[in-house]
Amino acid sequence: MPDTYRTASEFLSSIDDDWQRHIAAIGPCLHQPHAARDPYESLVRAIAYQQLHAKAGDAIIGRLLALFPSQAFPRPEQMVATGFDQLRSCGFSGSKIATLQGIAQATLDGVVPDYATALAMDDEALIERLITLRGVGRWTVEMLLIYSLERPDILPADDFGVREGYRRLKGLEVQPTRRQMAEIGLAWSPYRTVASWYLWRVPSR
Repeated sequence: MPDTYRTASEFLSSIDDDWQRHIAAIGPCLHQPHAARDPYESLVRAIAYQQLHAKAGDAIIGRLLALFPSQAFPRPEQMVATGFDQLRSCGFSGSKIATLQGIAQATLDGVVPDYATALAMDDEALIERLITLRGVGRWTVEMLLIYSLERPDILPADDFGVREGYRRLKGLEVQPTRRQMAEIGLAWSPYRTVASWYLWRVPSR
């Protein structure tokens, strides 16, 4: 992957001076995916971090894992069987608990695919399949695509950090909309994942 990241960085640097300066300042792309994490686990983790700072998400996941000390991650059938109050004690909201248990049930029902099936699916096909689940939006599936399936060309266009990063990179007054961001990002294909990584790291001026 480092060779791919280097090629991506060179491609993005060639777009314009703003990209070139920013990439030179940040240095090589150090994107660290969690390869081979199955979609069920990835979705559960993504839901935990939704609308929270990383430290808060880490703490919630830590408390969830502590409920199941004998294994690396709770299985779908365990998630379904865990009581509301136990999950609430981890720090999940009521709506997130409903989402988590819905994801677990959908995994048992075969709607959420296993890793090998997901790996063989097209980006948009996987997004369309999983956003049918309660509480699972496009962003959540894009995080799965970026971090678990290591897809190289994903731009989470409604991600605050991506849009704010681009606003800072270009010195704009306001963030681009999701639609504008998606259109702008077409020029970064087939390396939109690395572009996102760099946009998340644009410093405030």
